[in-house]
Amino acid sequence: MRRLLDAGGTTYAEEAGIRLRDNPSPLYRLLVLAMLSSTRISTDIAVAAAREVSAAGWRTPQRLLDSTWQQRVDALGRAHYRRYDESTATKLEEQAQWLLENYRGDLRRIRPSSRDDAGALIDALTESPRIGPVGARIFCREVQDVWPALSPFLDDPLLDQARDLGLPGDPDELAALVPGGRCAPLAAALTRARHGLPELEET
Repeated sequence: MRRLLDAGGTTYAEEAGIRLRDNPSPLYRLLVLAMLSSTRISTDIAVAAAREVSAAGWRTPQRLLDSTWQQRVDALGRAHYRRYDESTATKLEEQAQWLLENYRGDLRRIRPSSRDDAGALIDALTESPRIGPVGARIFCREVQDVWPALSPFLDDPLLDQARDLGLPGDPDELAALVPGGRCAPLAAALTRARHGLPELEET
């Protein structure tokens, strides 16, 4: 567990410069990251694009709506998010409108009260433009330490990876091994391990 977390336990939100807290702005920025990660593009580019969106000052849905389509295209281009820059510039606007119209810009309105509500949270998130089940699970993996009622959120692909590493395949048993009980870094590390972490392959 220590080697796994040392090798890959930086959350994607942290990589994107998001200091995640239970406040509307960082939760919105995480939603943007989840959407940017939902296309067929590398994680590094999605993270860089999320950083550009934040650096441009679009840290709330309303500020995003105050930007122009071309400004969003340019920001995505700076992150080399080029294959989907024009369509994503439009989807970012649609996402911001969706969040304002449905939840007054505050994702805490769909914060789960228990792990049993995870399915309802995923259903709600997939109503957001361009976020499917994969993007919704990305959001849940990253937000779980801020919304502890959701934790441990370790879905089947991550549990399979844990078993492959000789770790428990039960979410609660796995979470009990995590220092401080923070499962978001564990989820990030297991995600990276699925794609290969050289540090874990060394003997």
